[in-house]
Amino acid sequence: MNETLKEELLQSIREVKDYPKKGILFKDITTLLNYPKLFNKLIDALKKRYLALNIDFIVGIEARGFILGSALAYALGVGFVPVRKKGKLPAHTLSQSYSLEYGSDSIEIHSDAFREVKGVRVVLIDDLLATGGTALASLELIKALQAECIEACFLIGLKGLPGIQLLEERVKTFCLLEC
Repeated sequence: MNETLKEELLQSIREVKDYPKKGILFKDITTLLNYPKLFNKLIDALKKRYLALNIDFIVGIEARGFILGSALAYALGVGFVPVRKKGKLPAHTLSQSYSLEYGSDSIEIHSDAFREVKGVRVVLIDDLLATGGTALASLELIKALQAECIEACFLIGLKGLPGIQLLEERVKTFCLLEC
Protein backbone atom coordinates (compact mmCIF):
# COMPACT_ATOMS: atom_id res chain seq x y z
CA MET A 1 0.00 0.00 0.00
CA ASN A 2 1.61 3.27 -0.97
CA GLU A 3 2.11 6.10 1.49
CA THR A 4 0.28 8.64 -0.67
CA LEU A 5 -2.91 6.56 -0.53
CA LYS A 6 -2.54 6.16 3.23
CA GLU A 7 -2.17 9.92 3.68
CA GLU A 8 -5.18 10.62 1.46
CA LEU A 9 -7.27 8.15 3.45
CA LEU A 10 -6.20 9.63 6.78
CA GLN A 11 -7.09 13.12 5.59
CA SER A 12 -10.53 11.96 4.43
CA ILE A 13 -11.59 10.39 7.73
CA ARG A 14 -13.40 12.73 10.12
CA GLU A 15 -12.70 12.55 13.85
CA VAL A 16 -15.64 13.21 16.16
CA LYS A 17 -14.84 13.94 19.82
CA ASP A 18 -16.92 12.37 22.59
CA TYR A 19 -18.90 10.05 20.31
CA PRO A 20 -20.62 7.72 21.08
CA LYS A 21 -19.67 8.65 24.63
CA LYS A 22 -17.40 11.10 26.43
CA GLY A 23 -13.69 10.34 26.05
CA ILE A 24 -14.01 8.53 22.68
CA LEU A 25 -12.48 9.98 19.51
CA PHE A 26 -14.69 8.38 16.83
CA LYS A 27 -13.18 7.69 13.40
CA ASP A 28 -15.98 8.46 10.93
CA ILE A 29 -15.40 6.86 7.51
CA THR A 30 -18.59 8.33 5.99
CA THR A 31 -16.49 11.30 4.90
CA LEU A 32 -14.15 8.92 3.00
CA LEU A 33 -17.18 7.42 1.25
CA ASN A 34 -18.03 10.90 -0.10
CA TYR A 35 -14.91 10.77 -2.28
CA PRO A 36 -15.67 8.20 -5.00
CA LYS A 37 -12.21 8.27 -6.60
CA LEU A 38 -10.51 7.75 -3.23
CA PHE A 39 -12.93 4.99 -2.24
CA ASN A 40 -12.25 3.32 -5.61
CA LYS A 41 -8.49 3.57 -4.96
CA LEU A 42 -8.98 1.92 -1.55
CA ILE A 43 -11.02 -0.96 -2.97
CA ASP A 44 -8.58 -1.39 -5.89
CA ALA A 45 -5.65 -1.57 -3.45
CA LEU A 46 -7.45 -4.21 -1.34
CA LYS A 47 -8.39 -6.12 -4.49
CA LYS A 48 -4.72 -6.20 -5.51
CA ARG A 49 -3.81 -7.52 -2.03
CA TYR A 50 -6.31 -10.41 -2.15
CA LEU A 51 -6.70 -11.25 -5.85
CA ALA A 52 -4.10 -14.05 -5.95
CA LEU A 53 -5.18 -15.66 -2.65
CA ASN A 54 -8.14 -17.64 -4.03
CA ILE A 55 -10.66 -16.12 -1.66
CA ASP A 56 -14.20 -17.55 -1.81
CA PHE A 57 -16.02 -15.02 0.41
CA ILE A 58 -15.58 -11.69 2.12
CA VAL A 59 -17.09 -11.67 5.62
CA GLY A 60 -18.12 -8.17 6.72
CA ILE A 61 -18.82 -7.15 10.30
CA GLU A 62 -21.87 -4.95 10.91
CA ALA A 63 -22.18 -2.18 9.89
CA ARG A 64 -19.31 -0.42 8.11
CA GLY A 65 -17.74 -3.78 7.31
CA PHE A 66 -20.75 -4.27 5.04
CA ILE A 67 -19.77 -1.23 2.99
CA LEU A 68 -16.11 -2.16 2.59
CA GLY A 69 -16.83 -5.88 2.31
CA SER A 70 -19.54 -5.64 -0.34
CA ALA A 71 -17.41 -3.40 -2.53
CA LEU A 72 -14.39 -5.70 -2.14
CA ALA A 73 -16.44 -8.84 -2.80
CA TYR A 74 -17.76 -7.25 -5.98
CA ALA A 75 -14.26 -6.23 -7.08
CA LEU A 76 -12.95 -9.77 -6.46
CA GLY A 77 -16.00 -11.52 -7.94
CA VAL A 78 -16.64 -13.49 -4.74
CA GLY A 79 -19.54 -13.88 -2.32
CA PHE A 80 -20.27 -11.61 0.61
CA VAL A 81 -21.36 -12.83 4.05
CA PRO A 82 -22.65 -10.47 6.76
CA VAL A 83 -21.95 -10.92 10.47
CA ARG A 84 -24.76 -9.14 12.29
CA LYS A 85 -25.91 -8.24 15.76
CA LYS A 86 -28.09 -10.87 17.43
CA GLY A 87 -31.62 -11.09 16.06
CA LYS A 88 -30.97 -9.30 12.75
CA LEU A 89 -30.60 -12.30 10.41
CA PRO A 90 -33.83 -14.00 9.27
CA ALA A 91 -32.84 -17.66 8.88
CA HIS A 92 -31.09 -20.24 11.09
CA THR A 93 -27.95 -18.75 12.65
CA LEU A 94 -24.94 -19.54 14.77
CA SER A 95 -24.30 -17.10 17.59
CA GLN A 96 -21.15 -16.03 19.43
CA SER A 97 -21.00 -13.85 22.53
CA TYR A 98 -18.13 -11.50 23.34
CA SER A 99 -17.20 -9.17 26.16
CA LEU A 100 -17.53 -5.42 26.18
CA GLU A 101 -16.10 -3.05 28.76
CA TYR A 102 -19.61 -2.67 30.17
CA GLY A 103 -21.08 -6.16 29.65
CA SER A 104 -21.44 -8.53 26.72
CA ASP A 105 -23.06 -8.73 23.32
CA SER A 106 -23.63 -11.36 20.62
CA ILE A 107 -23.19 -11.56 16.88
CA GLU A 108 -24.58 -14.07 14.41
CA ILE A 109 -23.94 -15.59 11.02
CA HIS A 110 -26.30 -17.69 8.91
CA SER A 111 -25.52 -21.36 9.40
CA ASP A 112 -25.53 -21.82 5.60
CA ALA A 113 -23.52 -18.64 4.93
CA PHE A 114 -20.94 -20.47 2.85
CA ARG A 115 -23.58 -22.52 0.99
CA GLU A 116 -22.71 -25.48 3.21
CA VAL A 117 -19.37 -25.88 1.45
CA LYS A 118 -16.58 -26.78 3.88
CA GLY A 119 -13.05 -25.44 3.72
CA VAL A 120 -13.80 -22.16 1.99
CA ARG A 121 -11.27 -19.35 2.21
CA VAL A 122 -12.44 -16.00 3.55
CA VAL A 123 -11.20 -12.54 4.44
CA LEU A 124 -12.82 -10.88 7.45
CA ILE A 125 -13.24 -7.11 7.07
CA ASP A 126 -14.36 -4.12 9.11
CA ASP A 127 -13.57 -0.42 9.22
CA LEU A 128 -11.93 -0.29 12.64
CA LEU A 129 -10.15 -2.60 15.06
CA ALA A 130 -10.11 -1.46 18.69
CA THR A 131 -10.33 -4.06 21.48
CA GLY A 132 -10.92 -6.95 19.07
CA GLY A 133 -13.97 -8.49 20.74
CA THR A 134 -16.27 -8.44 17.72
CA ALA A 135 -13.53 -9.58 15.36
CA LEU A 136 -12.52 -12.48 17.62
CA ALA A 137 -16.16 -13.55 17.92
CA SER A 138 -16.45 -13.36 14.12
CA LEU A 139 -13.42 -15.64 13.78
CA GLU A 140 -15.13 -18.17 16.05
CA LEU A 141 -18.20 -18.14 13.81
CA ILE A 142 -16.08 -18.59 10.68
CA LYS A 143 -14.27 -21.51 12.32
CA ALA A 144 -17.57 -23.08 13.45
CA LEU A 145 -18.65 -23.14 9.80
CA GLN A 146 -15.38 -24.90 8.90
CA ALA A 147 -14.07 -22.03 6.81
CA GLU A 148 -10.50 -20.73 6.83
CA CYS A 149 -9.92 -17.06 7.54
CA ILE A 150 -6.90 -16.12 5.44
CA GLU A 151 -6.65 -12.63 6.89
CA ALA A 152 -8.54 -10.12 9.01
CA CYS A 153 -8.52 -6.73 7.28
CA PHE A 154 -9.26 -3.34 8.80
CA LEU A 155 -9.08 0.14 7.40
CA ILE A 156 -8.00 1.47 10.82
CA GLY A 157 -6.24 -0.23 13.72
CA LEU A 158 -6.21 1.75 16.95
CA LYS A 159 -2.77 1.81 18.58
CA GLY A 160 -2.74 1.51 22.35
CA LEU A 161 -5.67 -0.92 22.41
CA PRO A 162 -5.25 -4.71 22.49
CA GLY A 163 -7.18 -5.60 19.33
CA ILE A 164 -4.30 -5.89 16.87
CA GLN A 165 -2.19 -8.04 19.19
CA LEU A 166 -5.11 -10.28 20.21
CA LEU A 167 -6.15 -10.87 16.62
CA GLU A 168 -2.61 -11.50 15.39
CA GLU A 169 -2.40 -14.38 17.86
CA ARG A 170 -5.22 -16.08 15.92
CA VAL A 171 -5.00 -14.92 12.29
CA LYS A 172 -2.86 -12.81 9.99
CA THR A 173 -4.09 -9.25 10.53
CA PHE A 174 -3.80 -6.26 8.21
CA CYS A 175 -4.57 -2.68 9.28
CA LEU A 176 -4.13 -0.22 6.45
CA LEU A 177 -3.92 2.72 8.83
CA GLU A 178 -2.76 2.71 12.44
CA CYS A 179 -3.94 5.63 14.53
